[in-house]
Amino acid sequence: MAEYFYQPRNGHGLAHDPFNAIIGPRPIGWISTRGADGSVNLAPYSFFNAFNYHPPIIGFASLGAKDTLRNARETGELVWNLVTRELFAAMNESSALMPYGVSEFARAGVSEAKARLVRAPMVAEARVRFECLVADIVQLKSAAGVLAESWLVLAEVVAVHIDEALLVEGVFDTFGAGIMLRGGGASAYAEISPAARRDLKRPL
Repeated sequence: MAEYFYQPRNGHGLAHDPFNAIIGPRPIGWISTRGADGSVNLAPYSFFNAFNYHPPIIGFASLGAKDTLRNARETGELVWNLVTRELFAAMNESSALMPYGVSEFARAGVSEAKARLVRAPMVAEARVRFECLVADIVQLKSAAGVLAESWLVLAEVVAVHIDEALLVEGVFDTFGAGIMLRGGGASAYAEISPAARRDLKRPL
């Protein structure tokens, strides 16, 4: 096997950084928040995942001090909205750089829905939504202790909304929901489909 080797601190020398293409496809953190002044924000984050069962913890990394981070700090609340194929284009529209206080909901053509336990709005059209309370915000740093311009936001899921059509005999239909994932490069995405499913039982 011919091997391409590089040290990230010296650059990768390729057309596009392979790091986030290798770690992928990744779930999309489509996060909605409300600031202390009432401003709402909706933005997708490609560094997103789940980290714990009990309590359920999700997290995303904000590369730079963006509006979502500001609102999460100010109010301690957020909502994660599932991106499925019918919301794919809307999610992309919400990634546009817009002044603070201008609603990405309007830009993306989606509606705000009132959450039950938090003040942050939900995407009404999203088929799954997690209402969350911020548990921790950590500024990331290198192994040498040098702070990065990136913050990890960890949040506890305190309420879950699921379209009942996605529950098949009590099991969430991951492969039939049309879930979109972030791939590598500037524009690559993938969709989870039934054809992509593979099953393995854990060894005893």
